[in-house]
Amino acid sequence: MKKTITWILIADGARARVFKNEGPGKGVQLALDQEFSGDNLASRDLVSDKSGRTFDSGGDGRHAKVPHSDPHRNAKHEFAREMAKFLDQENTKNSYDRLIIVAPPQTLGDLRSELTNAARKKLTGEINKDLTHIPIGEIADHLGSVLAV
Repeated sequence: MKKTITWILIADGARARVFKNEGPGKGVQLALDQEFSGDNLASRDLVSDKSGRTFDSGGDGRHAKVPHSDPHRNAKHEFAREMAKFLDQENTKNSYDRLIIVAPPQTLGDLRSELTNAARKKLTGEINKDLTHIPIGEIADHLGSVLAV
């Protein structure tokens, strides 16, 4: 009988690690020997120091342009998009049978919205929490509500 492999993605807006569980009582191990990271620059480092300028169409007035989006937020969303793309690719390779995502609310929503339907069908649990700073040996202690480790 084939083992059921559950991948657990633990992410925030700039870092992610993928763990796996191969059944009840089997614990949690790193699935991949890599930690994913995005650009976690402060917003001030992502934009220029001065606002752009705009001119009135019929006069001498000039106004500063205010950015309509937060570059830091955009970078976090882009990181989530890349992680979702990775999970989708691994899903097509049948690398996992079930998927659990552990992330803070904004990142969790971004990941959920970017997953394809095929990967979303394997999503069996979500935890709304940032566990990216938790030591590997303590990860299983936080998964009891979604996984029999």
